[in-house]
Amino acid sequence: MSIKPLLRRLAALLLCLLTLIPYALAVEDPNIRAKCTILADPETGQVFYERNADERAFPASTTKIMTALLVLKYCELDETETCLEEDKSTLEPGSTLAGIKTDETMTIHDLLYCLLLPSGNEAANMLARHVGGTVENFVWMMNEQAAILGCTGTHFANPHGLHDDNHYTTARDLYLIAAEAMQNETFAEIVRTAIKTLQETNLQKERQVLSTNQLILRRADPWYYKNCKGIKTGTTSAAGACLVSAAEENGGMLISVVLGCNKDDYTGGVRPNFTETKRLFEWGFGNFETQTLMKPDLTVATVDVTLSTETDKVSVKTVDGLTAVVPKDLDVDNLNLTYDLPETVQAPISAGEKMGTVTISYAGVTYGTVDLVALNDVSMSNVLYYKDKLDHFFQSSVFRLTVFVLIVFFAFCVALRAIHTRRREARRRAMLRSRGSRNGRRERDDDWR
Repeated sequence: MSIKPLLRRLAALLLCLLTLIPYALAVEDPNIRAKCTILADPETGQVFYERNADERAFPASTTKIMTALLVLKYCELDETETCLEEDKSTLEPGSTLAGIKTDETMTIHDLLYCLLLPSGNEAANMLARHVGGTVENFVWMMNEQAAILGCTGTHFANPHGLHDDNHYTTARDLYLIAAEAMQNETFAEIVRTAIKTLQETNLQKERQVLSTNQLILRRADPWYYKNCKGIKTGTTSAAGACLVSAAEENGGMLISVVLGCNKDDYTGGVRPNFTETKRLFEWGFGNFETQTLMKPDLTVATVDVTLSTETDKVSVKTVDGLTAVVPKDLDVDNLNLTYDLPETVQAPISAGEKMGTVTISYAGVTYGTVDLVALNDVSMSNVLYYKDKLDHFFQSSVFRLTVFVLIVFFAFCVALRAIHTRRREARRRAMLRSRGSRNGRRERDDDWR
């Protein structure tokens, strides 16, 4: 074997090992049965597990996470939209629908449930038209939003995820999109709902829609996962079985993405996108746990104070705490704390005024930054204030320039005075010489007479 292929293999092996560093190389690889996988903490952005996370893949209906994200960004929930025939006729036969009838008018709120629970493709087209004016314009908005979120391997071609060779993403990009969406309370509420009763419309009475996410649907199922908080399934022949999901335990949340599972594999009674996601979450929470890395209102440092007669130091405290999902063997006492504080501050200082920050890290992983504020008020001394102003003035370049100008001016005046004195003395001597000459001539004239 030549040296270059060997080096490439070694580099690939090292990259695989680094997916578990710096957490713990002893943590067993869960060997998730999916083409592309990622598990990460949306609070800190830390990745706990990944495999082929940046490889291009088809997202299927997990696309609808982005669709919902844009709808919630630009719409009010009580707005309405009417289903057009084109919303359904442009879909491929046999694609998933939410049972919306042509000319039926629904609220955006209920359309979002139709989009995210039964994965209605006609609902996706309706929402896209409502927000973008046309589906095409909405797709452009999807790609713009993906770029804003930092997605580098994503291109959308439609709002629903039906197969298109030019419609693709990566596990990492889907994680970024899901993490953003889960910050919206309405989105988070919808995707964790198993069954929803829709309002009566102009064409249908109240009816129920069910989630396609088997992890939250029926408690009696062996694959049900009590910690699961949604989010969205997706399945096509080209994409395989996919699932973007979130789970919460002890206050800490993880988001997982599995793409490209075998959609025809029903081992255990359900597709592997559900069983593998549950197993990935159990692996994550089994090896990592939520810990409080920094408590709120904790006095952590002092900063020197000037211009005050009350005190020469002010204490600073944390504003908020920091909680993160970290390796279970992490020792909080060994955290690295990096302070960004000034050496001195000037009074007056108000309690709660921001003084700086502290960044918390461990084994090369940064978990977050917490703001530091003044613990108490510190008043300013007027005497010290004006003294300081004078001191600064005397040390300033303005003062130095002024002194320099005055010295030059004084020297100029002295030189000018000296010149003037010399000239006056010269005139006086000349006058004396002239007067002496005249007196001498008079004396000679008298002698001649």
